[in-house]
Amino acid sequence: MKSLSPLLVLLPMLSVSSLSAEPHPDAIPNSHAPGEVDDPSNVQYIVKNPKSLPGIVLDETEAVLKGKWQYSTHTPPYVGFGYLHDQKSGKGEKSVTWSIKLPTSGVWEVRISHCTNIRRATNTPITIHHAEGVETIEINKQQVPEHGNLFRSLGEFRFEAEKPAVVVVSNSGTDPKKVAIADAVQFLPVEELSPESG
Repeated sequence: MKSLSPLLVLLPMLSVSSLSAEPHPDAIPNSHAPGEVDDPSNVQYIVKNPKSLPGIVLDETEAVLKGKWQYSTHTPPYVGFGYLHDQKSGKGEKSVTWSIKLPTSGVWEVRISHCTNIRRATNTPITIHHAEGVETIEINKQQVPEHGNLFRSLGEFRFEAEKPAVVVVSNSGTDPKKVAIADAVQFLPVEELSPESG
């Protein structure tokens, strides 16, 4: 039986301290005016400050971008300044990569944030590099994420503190008529409990 670790009480302090006060310098600026959204009912789920979330959260400002990605705030919710999209171009040539050395070795749940609509890719590949290998998961971003309408769980993986935990969002294999997006990644420590401990 597994449960979220009590470390969650402390981990917000371990979130990346270099949280950027500016959008990602390598991304194309947002073309939408403030308040211009396609579904106002989802504005309530926007998380402006990643540090307000449990665990360790890395926004797109902490990622390495390959290819041209553009900011948008048109489809809430999102974390921070907005989300990035691939402009339906350069399929197979673009990626967003997060890399971090987690504070402790062990099992962590990995979640990815994304907004939802019919313009989203249904098979966005997300690759997790963990202590036991590499796993790629395709997710349907037309489906509403299960955590706060914003974060989707990718599963639980073992990481070693001395080795980087790496998560990559790619637009490889996605429909040329659909948008691949990237926003934030969240790591939540998982405590393994024996049946005797409940």
